[in-house]
Amino acid sequence: QVQLVESGGGLVQAGGSLRLSCAASGHTFSMSTMGWVRQAPGKEREFVAAIDWRRSSTYYDDSVKGRFTTSRDNAKNTVYLQMNSLKPEDTAVYYCAAYTGGGSYYSEKWYAYWGQGTQVTVSS
Repeated sequence: QVQLVESGGGLVQAGGSLRLSCAASGHTFSMSTMGWVRQAPGKEREFVAAIDWRRSSTYYDDSVKGRFTTSRDNAKNTVYLQMNSLKPEDTAVYYCAAYTGGGSYYSEKWYAYWGQGTQVTVSS
């Protein structure tokens, strides 16, 4: 079993930055790619970013490309999401999850083992 715990969310003004962390434990050897997905109030979950655990290839939704950066520390089994130039529309609960295969990295449908999420609120 895999356990994921996110942290680092909070309230920030537009244009500010936050760094989210996702600590993984359990059968982490089976997780080749980790993703970040967010859900705003009243909206569906949407893919944000992903990183290949071994090769460090990264994938971003167009809405965050150039502003967000995902990285990983294999020794700590931790994945990060650095969020810069935040906008009010980035307000959401951010989840990390493990890609389970079967489809596109860019679709949240192919992720499992969701963490509890961390709230990010960007004020205008």
